[in-house]
Amino acid sequence: MDPAGHKYFTVIDYVIFGLLLVASMSIGLYYAFTGGRQSTTQEFLIADRSMKCLPLSLSLMATFQSAVAIIGTPAEVYAHGTQYWFIGCSYVLGLLIPAHIFIPLFYRLHLTSVYQYLELRFCKAVRICGTVTFIFQMVIYMGVGIYTPALALNAVTGFHLWGAVLATGLVCTLYTALGGLKAVVWTDVFQTVVMFTGQLAVIIVGVHQAGGLSEAWGKVRDGGRISGIDLNPDPTVRHTFWTLAVGGVFLMLSLYGVNQAQVQRYLSSRTEREAVMSCYMVFPCLQLALLLSCLMGLVMFACYGQNSPVEQQYITSKDQMVLYFVMDMLQNFPGLPGLFVACLFSASLSTISSAFNSLATVTMVDLIKPHYSMTEARATLLSKLLALSYGIICLAMAYLVHLMNSSVLQAALSIFGMIGGPLLGLFCLGIFFPCANSIGAVTGLSAGLLMAFWVGIGGFLTRMPSPVIPLLNSTITVPDVSENITAATAELEADSRSAGLHGFYSLSYMWYSALSSCTVLIVGLIISCITGPTKGDDVASGTVYPVVKTAQSYLKPSTCCKTTAEHKQVDGQKEMNGTVKEDAGSQEETQRFLPDVELETSV
Repeated sequence: MDPAGHKYFTVIDYVIFGLLLVASMSIGLYYAFTGGRQSTTQEFLIADRSMKCLPLSLSLMATFQSAVAIIGTPAEVYAHGTQYWFIGCSYVLGLLIPAHIFIPLFYRLHLTSVYQYLELRFCKAVRICGTVTFIFQMVIYMGVGIYTPALALNAVTGFHLWGAVLATGLVCTLYTALGGLKAVVWTDVFQTVVMFTGQLAVIIVGVHQAGGLSEAWGKVRDGGRISGIDLNPDPTVRHTFWTLAVGGVFLMLSLYGVNQAQVQRYLSSRTEREAVMSCYMVFPCLQLALLLSCLMGLVMFACYGQNSPVEQQYITSKDQMVLYFVMDMLQNFPGLPGLFVACLFSASLSTISSAFNSLATVTMVDLIKPHYSMTEARATLLSKLLALSYGIICLAMAYLVHLMNSSVLQAALSIFGMIGGPLLGLFCLGIFFPCANSIGAVTGLSAGLLMAFWVGIGGFLTRMPSPVIPLLNSTITVPDVSENITAATAELEADSRSAGLHGFYSLSYMWYSALSSCTVLIVGLIISCITGPTKGDDVASGTVYPVVKTAQSYLKPSTCCKTTAEHKQVDGQKEMNGTVKEDAGSQEETQRFLPDVELETSV
């Protein structure tokens, strides 16, 4: 291995990277000029509700399997071992709860935007608050998601930074704006295959370079990188079983339960059953993605051991380790570095295209359509222009990230996680608590956002290294014993005053979603009780999950109470969604497959 200097691409590597962009663009053009040619908002935004579960499950996985995760997870395992692997335990509840609660409820309301639910359950103001919060979240992440892999690639290989940013950004914008959700989903499928292939190729070659499977296993075992279950209940410890397996559930729910990018895919399914099955099928896909990322980290340790390229100053950041490893290990295999870079940018393309499509959807459905009447053709054209506009905003955000230092970049990545928790709490407040009212919802969301930013930014600032104060006099004097005692006493008093707050700021980032969502629930319920809880007759039908009724049905399996649900349409729902067509076959299938969602609720 030659660690000195840049590792440059060959012609074959450039060709493979170019083929990825050409193939992604071709899929977008295919769906732009075939079928309905994206001539209606129904087709452009939710694919005419015609998608099958297999492509949807791969797309659901690829949406948040970003390039940041592909380069970050192996570096985490290399540095700290396989403790992070236990986040896979959170996938169980993190997918079962959406499959049995969120998806049936949203699907039966025939939504296009998940934030339409907030108006049905509360009022228009809550809907707008949720929409604006989501737009803020995704716009920040778009620039980071497209810039981070390009920066790492540039630092390691000398690949032109803005060439990579512009190539991926423009291709992604065009195929999303032209092909709609169908193009996004099918490019996700193609890009998922590229991701898995690239990671698997790196693992196989890396194991060979490390001396074989048994030799590689011995190195990572002797190096202490095979972690056991850490049952430390301290919430300030960064990664333990509890922070990953329990705190990760809230993170998963915010992503796969109430995030528009994911819910939009559920709603594009042909039937409710296929929507639920696509959620089930995400589980093995996520486990495979996690397995490959962790194995890459172990293979990196087997090859480098404790001689980290960061410590050897061959690279400047651990985020560059994966690409450095690929270029170092695969330099004698023409085309394989290009394959992995295609894998990396496939993850970036899938995340960014999903962001474009979901942002265009919520902007059109939640902010424009309720206030301006327009023809279907004009609405479809405007939706495409919105997707194109968000693509341009993405490139502008990438340039803004370029102007920031690394500390602000890390803060921007943390903001994405901070906002998901309050939105999860807002939806849970409406779904599980019929007494919650609109004032409580808005106040709870505000409190949750304040809590998330307070803890997140406060924790980030406390972990920053303190500035070094230069000595004014080079002469060093030794203080006497009395000065030592006085200084120690003052330090202890200062520590006692700040211990509680510092401990609060030291909370593991995996608990941010849980803390902020619980804050929304507690504050929202308290304010609702103070201002007058919502009466059962005032709750829109189909917007509350029957927790008590469902629990009783599981506790008493012998009691079979078959009732015919009264499907009543709310005036606001008619206004937003138009005429709702009921499918008798789908309804019967739903009754057999899932517990009923209670359509008439009472306090």
